[in-house]
Amino acid sequence: QVQLVESGGGLVQAGGSLRLSCAASGISITWSISTVAWYRQAPGKQRELVAAITRSGTTNYADSVKGRFTISRDSAQKTVNLQMSSLKPEDTAVYYCNLGGLVSGERSGAHWGQGTQVTVSS
Repeated sequence: QVQLVESGGGLVQAGGSLRLSCAASGISITWSISTVAWYRQAPGKQRELVAAITRSGTTNYADSVKGRFTISRDSAQKTVNLQMSSLKPEDTAVYYCNLGGLVSGERSGAHWGQGTQVTVSS
């Protein structure tokens, strides 16, 4: 059974950094061939793509996070990390890990984690 577990969220002041991790279990082959992405959803807003990474390492970022966030994956450990720097209050949201979608974000995958809250105070 597919399971994605996010960790690393929390409260941080504007300008600070956080590192989110997504750990996968039960999906060795699927994980190794699939795009993994981070989405976020702020209160009252639609869920949006933050960053995605393909099995070959191609990445895509939302314009709002380019230059501040970095996505990386460790296929052996079945983890994907999102390093977030220069955080802004508008980055406040629940962040979700997603497996199996398109790197462009046009289609999300079928597998989601439970989400982790990121709160950036001004």
